[in-house]
Amino acid sequence: MVKESNFVDLEFGGGDFKAKPLYSKRSVARKYNTLTDKPWRGTPVMWLDRLSGQSTPSTSPAPAQNRSFSPAPRRSSHLAPNTTTRPAYGPRTSSLGLSSRANLSTTSLNSPRLPNGSSLRQQLSPPADVTDPLVVLQDILGMRPESADITVDNRNDSMSVQNQPHLADDVDFEGLSLHAFADTANHDEMTRSHQASAQTVEEFEKGKEKFEDLHRSILACDDVLQSVQTSLTSFQQDLGAVSAEIETLQSRSKAMNTRLENRRVVEKLLGPAVEEISVAPAVVTTIVEGQIDSSWVKALDEIDKRSRLIDSRAEGSQKTSAMSDVKPLLDDLTNKAVERIRDFFVSHIKALRSPNVNAQVIQQQSFVCFKDLYSFLARHHLVLAEEIGQAYINTMRWYYLSNFSRYKQSLERMPIFIVDRTDAVGADPTLQRASASKASQPSHDALSIGRRTDVLRRPNLSALPSHTAEDNKQTQYLETPFLHFNLALIDNATAEYSFLAHFFSPAVGFQPISRHFSAIFSPVFALGHAFTKTLVDDSDDCLGILLCVRLSQRFAFELQRRKIPVVDGYINGTNMLLWPRFQLAMDVHVESVKRATSSASGRGAASALGLSTSSDAAAKQSTAPHMLTQRFGQLLQGILALSQDAGDDEPVGNSLNRLRGEVETLLAKIGKGFGSAAERKRDRFLANNYSLILAIVGDTRGKLAAEVRDHLESLRNSVGGT
Repeated sequence: MVKESNFVDLEFGGGDFKAKPLYSKRSVARKYNTLTDKPWRGTPVMWLDRLSGQSTPSTSPAPAQNRSFSPAPRRSSHLAPNTTTRPAYGPRTSSLGLSSRANLSTTSLNSPRLPNGSSLRQQLSPPADVTDPLVVLQDILGMRPESADITVDNRNDSMSVQNQPHLADDVDFEGLSLHAFADTANHDEMTRSHQASAQTVEEFEKGKEKFEDLHRSILACDDVLQSVQTSLTSFQQDLGAVSAEIETLQSRSKAMNTRLENRRVVEKLLGPAVEEISVAPAVVTTIVEGQIDSSWVKALDEIDKRSRLIDSRAEGSQKTSAMSDVKPLLDDLTNKAVERIRDFFVSHIKALRSPNVNAQVIQQQSFVCFKDLYSFLARHHLVLAEEIGQAYINTMRWYYLSNFSRYKQSLERMPIFIVDRTDAVGADPTLQRASASKASQPSHDALSIGRRTDVLRRPNLSALPSHTAEDNKQTQYLETPFLHFNLALIDNATAEYSFLAHFFSPAVGFQPISRHFSAIFSPVFALGHAFTKTLVDDSDDCLGILLCVRLSQRFAFELQRRKIPVVDGYINGTNMLLWPRFQLAMDVHVESVKRATSSASGRGAASALGLSTSSDAAAKQSTAPHMLTQRFGQLLQGILALSQDAGDDEPVGNSLNRLRGEVETLLAKIGKGFGSAAERKRDRFLANNYSLILAIVGDTRGKLAAEVRDHLESLRNSVGGT
């Protein structure tokens, strides 16, 4: 159904509303009917109902039965357009439906009945405020004055028309009269209304399924929204429960924080005191059952620290009941630790008695790494610690004595050059060749130093292993076995003293450590002295003995560098054995020269010196240096080479001066054999011998060598030599 307004006409077609311009034939006809008091040809009730529905609404509308019906529009009390709006349509409804028209008609029919004796014209007569129809017609025809106004289509959106003469220009009567034109317009309007109604019903039937689907969708949406509402309600309830739990947790958290803070305060006050006297269960388990290693040592240190702390506080005024409770437990734990330490050291001391064992390896791995155990034992059980120390001393004394005894036997198996009286400076060479004891040894020059001084120049000497010494078949001089034995002794003494000082201190002082060392090495020192005495007692090798003295002095310097003072007694004892023997060997050479000098006085120089010449007369007339001078020069050069750094307090100078004096006496006596007539030959003979000695000792350095050279040069110059 088409609903009219002043400006647009709404037409429903195909489910949509379309807007069309107004002021058509129907509008003109309506105005005509108003002027002529003719009802509109259509449905009067619906037209009247529409007029009643177009009344201006108010906040409290009056009942529809009190108003009088009139085909003319009601005039507003004001000339301004009506500002009220039409009520909006409800959702999914239309005011154009047939049912709504029926209701509107019914509502209009239910209005109050007119009073008796009244006619329709009287009822429909316009009230006093209605515009004169003639004026309206003049307005339509464009003949109304400009000051007049008219209300067009009094609906919700009414509008006042003033001075609009151009409206009549848009009406086309198509050559018809006003009545014919109005009838034609009414007929066209009804036709369009019936067509629109039929089209609306048809479209409604076509879109019924869509509306049903839409209805079902809406119901499904309602169900979904209902479930969502239920879920949200449940979620809200759960959220409320969670909120309550969070509040509970917050209150509990605050309480726990308060307790934690209180505990921290208490722990800060009591923690250090409890920590000082408490012992962890892991520490107790380690001490009682754990293997003795670095962790066991740490646990033992922890026990010792607790024990000393409790003992110190028990003596003062800080004793508590907790300390009294812990003290017996610590004592039991300490006793258990002492027992395990005793068993540990005893087992390793027994291992030192195993054959072919390296004692230094056991010392480093089993004793030095656990020296704190012995200190703990000395603090808590001194008697047991002394017994352990004594057991170690006895074991190591046996160990060193047995090993050095075997090493001494190995060195004694080395072949040694025999140097006796037959090798003296003034001895007869024929006696040396006839000696049976020297028949098996290779020939050598006992009075020449040669390369024997190399042992003093080697920077890093090492002892010869025992199996190498046993297998060595090369003949050596006596300084070789002396060197290797004392090297081994000094190295082992250094290692042992370092171990004793490191292991037993600070539990034991320097003097007890020295006593422990002396108790261990005193048999070895005695063995070394006996071995040295064996080497030099039957030897007149003054060069070999003096080499042993220089080696002993070098050992003393090395011990001072290593800071091992406990071996000084052994070095001094060795020197006391060597120096007297050196003087005895020099005395042998002096005596041999004396014997040669005495023999020369009776049977001539040649026979006295053992010269094998064809004629004694020819020997007497020779001015060449004698063989005794050569032998003396070699011995002198060797002694001076070994005395470059000798002190003034050594007996070398005195012994050498004695020997040199005897040789000078011998040469002077031989020179007298030339006679008083051959004084020039005698001087030449002496000068040649002195020059030979100077040539042999010319490269020797040292204070003693310089003194000897000066003396020989003075002698040579005295006899006219150059």
